[in-house]
Amino acid sequence: AAAPPPAAAPAQGGGMMSGLAGSMMSGMATGVGMSVANRAVDAMMGPRQTEVVHRHEGAPAAAAPASDKCQFENDQFKQCMTTGTADSCKGYADMLKQCMA
Repeated sequence: AAAPPPAAAPAQGGGMMSGLAGSMMSGMATGVGMSVANRAVDAMMGPRQTEVVHRHEGAPAAAAPASDKCQFENDQFKQCMTTGTADSCKGYADMLKQCMA
């Protein structure tokens, strides 16, 4: 009496890559659909316009108008604040405070 052949393993769905590929395709289709919908809304309603408002929440309060003797220090501080942060311009702020004292 011969032993019966081993049972065949159940078929797998293609492993991890098929699930990943399916998710990627679904995500791309969703993105394309939303893009087309946005274009359709823009075509009917006109392009959307956004306005960006910058707030200097971390910046120190504006100093009182400096007298002529502190004009250089005031200009240096203002120039630093246009490109830097309040922390990076602390030295200029201290220099201006010392001049005004």
